[in-house]
Amino acid sequence: MKNIIVYSITSLVIALFFLGAMVSFSPKPKIYDIKNFGAKGDGITINTKAIQKAIDKCSKNGGGIVLLREGIFSSGTILLKDNVTLQIDENAKLMGSANPQDYQSIDTFIDATGQERGTCLIGAMGAKNIGISGTGSIDGNGAAFLAKNLAIKKKALGISGEDTFGGNRPFLLRFVKTTQITLKNIHIREAAAWACHFFQSSNILIDNVSIYNHANRNNDGIDLDSSHDIVIKNCTINSGDDAICIKSTSPLPTYNVKVSNCTLRSDWGAIKFGTESMGDFYNIDIRDCTIEDTKGGGIKILSVDGANIHDVLIENIEMNQVDMPIFVRLGERLRTYRTTSKQAVGSIKDVVIRNIKATTRGLDSSRVSPPSGILITGTPKYKIGSLTLDHISIDLPGGGKAADIIQVPEDETRYPEFSFFKVLPAYGLYARHIKELKINDLKFKTTTADQRSEIVVIE
Repeated sequence: MKNIIVYSITSLVIALFFLGAMVSFSPKPKIYDIKNFGAKGDGITINTKAIQKAIDKCSKNGGGIVLLREGIFSSGTILLKDNVTLQIDENAKLMGSANPQDYQSIDTFIDATGQERGTCLIGAMGAKNIGISGTGSIDGNGAAFLAKNLAIKKKALGISGEDTFGGNRPFLLRFVKTTQITLKNIHIREAAAWACHFFQSSNILIDNVSIYNHANRNNDGIDLDSSHDIVIKNCTINSGDDAICIKSTSPLPTYNVKVSNCTLRSDWGAIKFGTESMGDFYNIDIRDCTIEDTKGGGIKILSVDGANIHDVLIENIEMNQVDMPIFVRLGERLRTYRTTSKQAVGSIKDVVIRNIKATTRGLDSSRVSPPSGILITGTPKYKIGSLTLDHISIDLPGGGKAADIIQVPEDETRYPEFSFFKVLPAYGLYARHIKELKINDLKFKTTTADQRSEIVVIE
């Protein structure tokens, strides 16, 4: 028996030795410094070709790291390829060119506002195992694409007449039909449109990323579009438009999404489903987040183009100074994208929103004044299915008058925005056209008197 024990221990020591040797001698990823390909970090030189050469060679040789270090590297569109991680060191910045002619469009489409989209600073099309990392920054130079600045640029380039110069404002990051994407530790700044767009992509990790996006219009933070198997955690997003947006500009669904430990601020919506909503949304878990100083809605769940939304859990959310903390809308807009056929009206069911603590904006800063806490509405023909509100506390300013109580419009086919419904008959919860509404421990507190009802539920 002793010999057996000795033999087992010896075998373990030998196994650990070889494991350590394998770790010690495992090849490190090869590094491709863009300066070795002719890139200059002077903030003036357009380095598109040099960076792309480094990416192409890295991918061709089996993958590795394309490195930006020390400097401001201006560029137009660069495309990531298989097995390439773009690493931007602390003292480095990738800056978008101010010239629209330096960008290219991939998988061009028309969004819900009627604008052509598809150009980007960093893109990928049909790639796998790619990433962006480092503690440096990516700046989209979005202010250069404001109309007044485009006019100056156009004049300087000697361009006259009507054309599409600068019309397709570039996203900062855009991934199309790409899998195994990692964004980690990077600082993302000032896109000309959306900051991060994932379309028909999968296996996505976004960890400890900070986004500040206020330079232009439609400045979303992260858009998950007909994509799946996604984790977003430990991120800070401050955006002019939606902070985290789950959408579908194709009939394919967005599903298996987990969001946690994020701090969000937005001028339009912090956590949003839609408005582009052709494909379904399901298996979505959003938890342990803080929403600060948001003007356009805290949690917005919108199916208006045919999406069936189900199996959604949103919990442990704290909101401070937020317009309309919860807005749920099933509508009949039925817009189409990418030459697809019109969908049937969708549905909303099996949605749980719980452990929410919110404070709304004051009377002088609310888009609808006096504000309300929760708006839930289907349409006369299409009712919301099942929705649970559990342990929710909302503080409001009050101030509603009897004269404020009017008939709430239906607007079945209109763009779904809570402000279009104007002042609601209830300061707490107004709900209608819903089959099953489960309520447990729902509390509203006003700092001044409000002559409207606390809760109005209409079948």
